[in-house]
Amino acid sequence: MLRKVTILLMISVFVVSCGSRRGINRKIATRDAEAVSVIRKHYKTETDFKTANGKLRAVYQDENKSQAITLTFRMEKDKAIWMSASVLGFPVAKAYITPEQVSYYEKVNQTYFKGDFSLVSDFLGTPLDFQKLQNLLIGQAIYDLRDEEYDFSTSPRGFQFVADDALIKKMFLLDPATFKAQAQQLVQQQENRSLTVTYSDYQKVDGFIFPEKIKIIANEGGDNTNIELTYRSVKFNEDVSFPFEIPSGYEETSLN
Repeated sequence: MLRKVTILLMISVFVVSCGSRRGINRKIATRDAEAVSVIRKHYKTETDFKTANGKLRAVYQDENKSQAITLTFRMEKDKAIWMSASVLGFPVAKAYITPEQVSYYEKVNQTYFKGDFSLVSDFLGTPLDFQKLQNLLIGQAIYDLRDEEYDFSTSPRGFQFVADDALIKKMFLLDPATFKAQAQQLVQQQENRSLTVTYSDYQKVDGFIFPEKIKIIANEGGDNTNIELTYRSVKFNEDVSFPFEIPSGYEETSLN
């Protein structure tokens, strides 16, 4: 199950590998003055934690089955994401993701995967990176809004940014009060593949604004796979560790 959640999260960031570059005041490609102001506020209000840890509930659903698991998660921003999955209180799998490597193992079948992002990118058929996965989990735009020209509009729902080129159409909707992501959509029409991420609730913890509920819908060739993530608890800037060691005797598996 954690393998499916991990891979779907990877699929969620199937877009070209170009991580968010820091610097609030650096040049912004969009020329609309109001859009520039909104983009600056989006990055100025980014949750600036060093570490985060807690628990979340993940509900996975595809055409064949639905399953819920509890995930203990730990993050060191820009460096590592660690998750341990359990079902009915019994540990079943672990995943450890860094900018250089993706690793997981699961206990039921005693299998593991360990490789860099190029292996996962080959499996998905397109490059991806750590930064986009992190952005999705903390409510930031998956793509860096400063890097290209967007069509900008406002509505009662919020601030909308749209860019459409031959390869991919991107849409980002930002909340007018918090400037966090309300919705993100990426569409690759030629591959008949799309991703929609919505954030139904945010919470304020220790002065940080952090997602509470995230819904991910990945569609490929008409087949939908859904994940609903609910953060049940989260703490910031505590000391965290990332214990991860593949047990002896486990069999290496591919992503196919």
